[in-house]
Amino acid sequence: MFAAIWIQTSTRSEVERVLDARLYEAAHMVSSLLSDRRIEVAQAGTGLDTIPLQSAPGYSRQLSCQIWALDGSIVGQSSGAPQGRLTEMEAEGYSQSDVNGEPWRVYSMVNEALGVRIMVGDSLAVRDRLIWDVLEGLLLPGALILPVLAIILWFSVARGMAPIERLAADLRRRAPDDLSAIPDVASPPEIRSVLQALNALFSKVAAARDVERDFTTYAAHELKTPLAGLRTQAQIMRMSDDPAVRANALNALERSVDRTDRMVRQLLELSIVEQSDLVLEDVDLKKLIAETVVDLKPMASTKLVSLTADTSTNVVMVKTNSFLLQTALRNVIENAIHASPIKAEVRIMLDGTAISVVDDGPGMDGEYLSQMKTRFKRGREGSPGGSGLGLSIVASAMERLGGQFSFKRAESGGQIVQLLL
Repeated sequence: MFAAIWIQTSTRSEVERVLDARLYEAAHMVSSLLSDRRIEVAQAGTGLDTIPLQSAPGYSRQLSCQIWALDGSIVGQSSGAPQGRLTEMEAEGYSQSDVNGEPWRVYSMVNEALGVRIMVGDSLAVRDRLIWDVLEGLLLPGALILPVLAIILWFSVARGMAPIERLAADLRRRAPDDLSAIPDVASPPEIRSVLQALNALFSKVAAARDVERDFTTYAAHELKTPLAGLRTQAQIMRMSDDPAVRANALNALERSVDRTDRMVRQLLELSIVEQSDLVLEDVDLKKLIAETVVDLKPMASTKLVSLTADTSTNVVMVKTNSFLLQTALRNVIENAIHASPIKAEVRIMLDGTAISVVDDGPGMDGEYLSQMKTRFKRGREGSPGGSGLGLSIVASAMERLGGQFSFKRAESGGQIVQLLL
């Protein structure tokens, strides 16, 4: 519809411009013929149709001409010209007038040498018919070919969409747990990138599902062990009257409760670290280290391990997430406490935006370091109360913070774990 309106508007504008030019040329042609005396003004008064204006075939009387003396009397006109005056406008130029109840477009000019006014005009109704004939010539072939083009377009689009429809049907038929790759044999180039992206997504989802499945399995197993120990020690305490046996069973109960408590806390921390929104804030690293050391001193005292913090540097403010950073630091210090022998020392040092934790334990071997992000993976020298989640939490937290953490052997033995922001 908009195309038809545009064609009609542009065609009308162009046709009217051309026809106005013809009025101008016709008026000047008549004036030239009068000046060259190829038409005698004296003959014009007799009513002879001697003005040589040609009409296009099929559009008779398209142009009409009148010659008026400047005193207001008519001195000549073309054959078929209307009886009334074409226009009442005295000035030269274009005008529109109503002649015998019909609208006309008229061009007037004055020949001062001959003392006459020349008027050339055509009926707007003839113009409208001409414009509609031009439009029919343009739109009729388009209207005839439009259904053919629509059919061709429909077949082309249907053929182009067929691979996508087949892909959609294949996806609808898939079982929810089917994450195998979609074969892209003989697939068109248009959807090959979509297939590759879907297969990459399936691979990632399958890997994530395997990780979650392993996580659930390991978590259930690790929680089952201390719970079974709790039940066993409770049964020993019930059946035995020996104070020493009951005391050992009570100590074992406390250790199992501590291990279960730590594991549950670490599971919650891991969930929060991986799913919480990352909100950055200004954090004082010295204050954060001091708070973490105060929180962990009771745990260290049970193993007779001393915690010392070397934060002699100036106040260090960084833009980070305090919860994620403190969670990572807490787990590193807890691992250091569990790995340290009795009456050992765990040192926390701050150097710029790097936090180092040094212990006097046996250290970790290369095999474990390559798998330190694996959940529930414990080193051979790890504490029997450990869950194997601490370093996984540290790795996830530092990754989300855009930082790094590294391991190296201390010169005096033990391990140095560094958190770098």
